[in-house]
Amino acid sequence: MKRVVTAIVLIPFVFVLVFLPPHWQALFVVATAVVAALAGWEYLGLARALGADPPRIALVVAIFALFGASYQWPDQTAPTLGILALLLLIWCTFLSPIQRVLPDASNAVFGLLYTGFTLVSLPALRQQSNGPSLVVFLLCVVWAGDIAALYVGRAWGRHKLAPSISPNKSWEGSVASVLGSMAVAGGLLALADALATHFNTAVLSFAEDPIWYWLALAAFLNVVAQVGDLAESALKRSAGVKDSGTILPGHGGVLDRIDALLLAAPALWYVHLIHHSF
Repeated sequence: MKRVVTAIVLIPFVFVLVFLPPHWQALFVVATAVVAALAGWEYLGLARALGADPPRIALVVAIFALFGASYQWPDQTAPTLGILALLLLIWCTFLSPIQRVLPDASNAVFGLLYTGFTLVSLPALRQQSNGPSLVVFLLCVVWAGDIAALYVGRAWGRHKLAPSISPNKSWEGSVASVLGSMAVAGGLLALADALATHFNTAVLSFAEDPIWYWLALAAFLNVVAQVGDLAESALKRSAGVKDSGTILPGHGGVLDRIDALLLAAPALWYVHLIHHSF
């Protein structure tokens, strides 16, 4: 019940942010940066469980700086990431005890990449001509796959997907997850067509590509999202913890909730970039 109530509260808020007018784009960037910073904070908590003590405040500042620079100078995101990573290394070099410099610096830099650089792709997607539609497509595909995997896996899961990483995940749930994502993608396309036909509105826009492209993209994003989920599970298992945090009732931490997006969001961004470069 906690899981359901949390979702009911957060999902409408997320969609309001996605569909804000263009001149409110900065608010979407700030909200995404806050999520990334919270996830980064929780990731460093995992690192602390293994004996490291990376600078949490420095990482949070670096994540906000990355989002700010990406918003102001979107073509300079990669160089900004490099500069901030070097600054985190310098911070740990001089402020961490000598025996902890390597684990502190490694975890701080990886935290910036894992939770900051990955989610920067969300504002980048949002700024495209059909940006809100792309973000909604991403979120719905990932969420639908997660829900399908949860319920089908619980009911019919027999064959373990990755027992050493996540014992509860099954191949049956994984296949259902892919099918669920594709079904929701088809539903979004039908909804977009109905809105355009009956209400003459383009709230959702997918017409520039054929249906098969979006269905294939949904399947691809689902597989990437499942890998992202397993990757975070492996990090938690390595640290010996069940959840990354407790901030979201019924869901654990922020990192637990967005682990799939951390890989799926940049995957969609790069597919979109490559697809529209030819």
